[in-house]
Amino acid sequence: MAQADGIIRIGTRGSPLALAQASEVRARLIAAHGLTEDDFAIEVISTSGDRILDRPLSEVGGKGLFTKEIEAALLDRRIDLAVHSSKDMATAIPDGLAITAFLEREDVRDAFIGRDAKTLADLPEGATVGSASLRRQALIKRLRPDLNTIIFRGNVQTRLRKLGEGQADATLLALAGLNRMEMQHHATDILEPEDFPPAPGQGAICIESRQGDTRIENLVSAIVHDETSIALHAERAFLKVLDGSCRTPIAARAVLWDSGRIAFHGMILRPDGTEVHEVHDEGDADGAVALGERAGRSVLEAAGPHFFDGWGDPQP
Repeated sequence: MAQADGIIRIGTRGSPLALAQASEVRARLIAAHGLTEDDFAIEVISTSGDRILDRPLSEVGGKGLFTKEIEAALLDRRIDLAVHSSKDMATAIPDGLAITAFLEREDVRDAFIGRDAKTLADLPEGATVGSASLRRQALIKRLRPDLNTIIFRGNVQTRLRKLGEGQADATLLALAGLNRMEMQHHATDILEPEDFPPAPGQGAICIESRQGDTRIENLVSAIVHDETSIALHAERAFLKVLDGSCRTPIAARAVLWDSGRIAFHGMILRPDGTEVHEVHDEGDADGAVALGERAGRSVLEAAGPHFFDGWGDPQP
């Protein structure tokens, strides 16, 4: 349909979670259009983020490390569409590409996984929590300044192995990813978003394709989830105002009510959790981007012009 041989090529990272997400997209497209698995090929593309595992993302380029090689394959027409975790997507999309669809969002919450302690509150003083996310580290420090945090990189299975080896006393993972791999039984507690808000886009799969590729746009339009799209437009607008990436602890969650109104909760933190600025706002669904932008300006004004100085600057 998209190439001479008729095969629709889906680009994805090679982790078990990424492959599960690509398979979900394929299944939804098959159901929507009466296609078969033979109409698709899932192309695994190794990304810098998958290869560089010994340093924090903030030191080696941020979110783009999980997408740039896949986006290059899109631009080179080696694949027809790309499947990403929305929270991995930078706000600046390369020229010639666009986010074509957001699928229905999974659970936005973070899962706590403890070796002995069942909850964050149960961890003894001085315990160590492993996480690759600056947001999670900062929120942990905000709630439990006595805890130590260390970098846990790698896919879900790798992080669980590190935990089992005793490299940390606990870790946090997105519940959505555990659910998609039917691994939710590993969670010993679920953190509620009011106290532990998620990353912008957490729990949602997005599809990226070439601008003007009407064949793919028409194909994926059948699986767009409008409610999720509205929420993520607000969250990504918030992120864009803050120029946010993996270098900055930022949380955001937009919820669309039945009334057509959006409730928005946004937060920025210092990495050590000692300073927090948050915003609660609401607006109409057709003003999702404006709502996110307004919320972003609100926390920036509260934080002051030097909040991101030093630790928030891009690395060379």
